[in-house]
Amino acid sequence: MAEPTPRRNEPRLRPAPLLFEPAQAASDPEHFFALESIDDPRELLARSTELTQAFRAAADRAMEFQAVAAAQLADPRRFDRLTAADIAERAEWTEDYAKKMVEFGRDLMGGRGEGQSPDAV
Repeated sequence: MAEPTPRRNEPRLRPAPLLFEPAQAASDPEHFFALESIDDPRELLARSTELTQAFRAAADRAMEFQAVAAAQLADPRRFDRLTAADIAERAEWTEDYAKKMVEFGRDLMGGRGEGQSPDAV
């Protein structure tokens, strides 16, 4: 199963693999990572829990990349830097959230704040 997001000095563990579904299976709204074909409730609970944790880990990691990108785009040393309002518009965030993400990204790039959400910044 996937591990929770590591804190500061813990090594980052890889989440359970998210298997990509063939296009034909993905187009079927009833099909989701073959969970519908699992009859044993214990196995279904284990696999669906594994997927939930993997998706959470992937979402946390993606958010960290968003924060780093926001910080890079807001860097005052860039000639083409963006304002928090510009970043918010591109990412479909509020301006306040964009400011938090920029700060979170700066912390991540500086080696601080790893494993924290921007709400904790």
